[in-house]
Amino acid sequence: MHINISMITAEISIIPIGTSSTSLSNYVAAAISALNKNGIKYKLTGMGTLLESNDLNLLFNAIEEAHEAVFKIGAERVSTSVKIDDRRDSNRTISDKVNSVNRKLGV
Repeated sequence: MHINISMITAEISIIPIGTSSTSLSNYVAAAISALNKNGIKYKLTGMGTLLESNDLNLLFNAIEEAHEAVFKIGAERVSTSVKIDDRRDSNRTISDKVNSVNRKLGV
């Protein structure tokens, strides 16, 4: 029996190239602000941002808006990496995935 449930998780990393500083927090803040306006669920980490949605189009739109937000604050070149896990047999969130590993570790 196939279950029509979809939980899509993604990891994005948006990197402006050719900035005048090694600090990128202003660019990260611009990308996160774009995600806030889009309403997509996300978790900021030190190396990228995790996204969660049950709608692939919403996910892609959010990524595009975050990518464009970095240009809007002055970047002239932006490299965006996207990794997507589209699971359709179960509705598992990012937290569910982490909790599953922690249970196996006895944490």
